[in-house]
Amino acid sequence: MIVLFNKPYGVLSQFTDEAGRPTLADYIDVPYVYAAGRLDFDSEGLILLTDDGFVQHELTGMIKRYWAQVDGEVTDEALAQLASGVVLKDGVTKPAEVTRMPEPELWPRTPPIRFRKSVPTSWIELKIREGRNRQVRRMTAAVGFPTLRLVRASIGPYELGTLATGTYIELDPLDS
Repeated sequence: MIVLFNKPYGVLSQFTDEAGRPTLADYIDVPYVYAAGRLDFDSEGLILLTDDGFVQHELTGMIKRYWAQVDGEVTDEALAQLASGVVLKDGVTKPAEVTRMPEPELWPRTPPIRFRKSVPTSWIELKIREGRNRQVRRMTAAVGFPTLRLVRASIGPYELGTLATGTYIELDPLDS
């Protein structure tokens, strides 16, 4: 079984938390499933969970597609840097597929993204295979455009689609 979950902002990608923060257990009522990878507490979007260790390993290695709202009008130079790999403290990232994109139609985020009249924002789509801690946020910051909002839109063939934030669907692996 594979569970597709649209993780809201401010939810941990695990089932327990000693600090009492919201977790997957507050949203998912499916026994014996585990997340195939993580999504940061302050990021949103698609998380895949499964009850099969082999499937979990396969899902973790798939290409992930993110939509990032960044601070400022992203430049061609910054896009080229992201596309060729970015130097981070833990090494150089693998090249990303990256493009500008129009603002996607998303659910409202709570709390909302800060708005500054004098500083525009822009949206980019990044496709990466790696899954380092806070990687997309660190990459965009390294090229001078910090991420304000980050949504994972797909993992391999699995798409977020119209799945409402905080909801999930269960799929038989044969359906995928």
